[in-house]
Formats: sequence, C-alpha cells, structure tokens
Amino acid sequence: MPVFRLQEDLIFPPPELAENNGLLAAGGDLSEERLLLAYSMGIFPWYSDGSPILWWSPDPRLVLLPGELKVSRSLRQVIKKCVFTVTRNTAFEEVIRHCAEIRRKGQRGTWLTEEMIDAYIRLHRAGYAHSVESWHDGELEGGLYGIALGKAFFGESMFAKRSNASKVAFVAHVEHLRASGCHFIDCQVATAHLKSLGAKEVTRKTFLRMLKKALQ
Repeated sequence: MPVFRLQEDLIFPPPELAENNGLLAAGGDLSEERLLLAYSMGIFPWYSDGSPILWWSPDPRLVLLPGELKVSRSLRQVIKKCVFTVTRNTAFEEVIRHCAEIRRKGQRGTWLTEEMIDAYIRLHRAGYAHSVESWHDGELEGGLYGIALGKAFFGESMFAKRSNASKVAFVAHVEHLRASGCHFIDCQVATAHLKSLGAKEVTRKTFLRMLKKALQ
C-alpha cells in the first residue's frame, strides 16, 4: 500500500490502507482537530525529529480490557503498603516531559518532540489528554498519560524513576477506568511488560469495531 501524503484538508485515508508495518500517512499537522480525528479513526502520530509527521494504524493492535488486568502478587504488596501516592491531572507537563526523556529498547527515535509535547499539552488543557502520577515523599517518581475519547482510553507513554512507580499508576488508572465504564485501553503496539499486565493483541478490524462501539 502507498503511504498517503496529507495536505491542509482535515482528512485521513481509511486505516485499513496502512502498510504492513502500520504506517498510513505522512504530513499534516498536530492541531487539536486533526489529532482528535486521528484517534477517533484508530490512527496515532509517531515520528522523530527531522522527519515529517507520521501517522500509524498497526495490525495487530494491543489492547487491555479493564476487567482483564493482571496484577502480580509482588505488585499488590507494593500497592497495599501505599509506597506511592497516586494523583490524576496534577502534573501533566512534568509527566510528558519525563516520558520524553526515557530511552527504550527498540524505540523509533525520540518520538516525543517539542512539537508533540506542545500538542498534547493543548489537548490536556482542552480536557482530552490526561495524566496519572505516582509520588513518593513528595517527589514525582512515575506516571503515564493518554487520550480519553468516549469509552476508550488511548495510552501514549509512561515513565518510572523508581521501581514499580509507573505500574502502580497504571493499575490505579485501569481500576478507575473500569469503574467509569471504559471499554478498553489502547496500548498501540505489543510489549512484554504490557502483555504481563493482561493486554492482548487483536486484529485492526476487531480494534476498529471496538472503537466504533466505544465512541457511541
């Protein structure tokens, strides 16, 4: 399949036309309207400094159903001991900037560019992007952020400066989402860490069907 080049028009090609690696389109901008349209279609941006904005819709897609969260015995002990205090939306910019500093094996470059950070901060101020923070002795030690649309949450990134900090934030957030009726958490692409927490791969077709239902 060809990689589509986006112009100024607020439009995306159907995600089913993505290449085998999930790459769908290049170009466009990171306006609030374009980002929200992309997520509502199962598309997300992922690129590095020096390249055009790249838009992806991978197949398969990693998702976590809130009711299928797996928490290890050791992690439950950490949660029970209240090692961390978990908050929501109290330090969004700090969280996303810490995520940008994390270097991960197999990561496609430094994808959280200043342009991306600014875009997600705007989405946060508009009420679409949310952060979850783990604190220890008043210090931010871990957290995550993502986009909420309808009954779906699109997880973007997480970080941890102290062992288990991001895991505790993630568990607390999944439990919060389950209580609020969230259908699924989009984890985008598979990692052993997320699979260990109960995430599973589904086909793009299945994911888009789940997304349509969650947005209704």
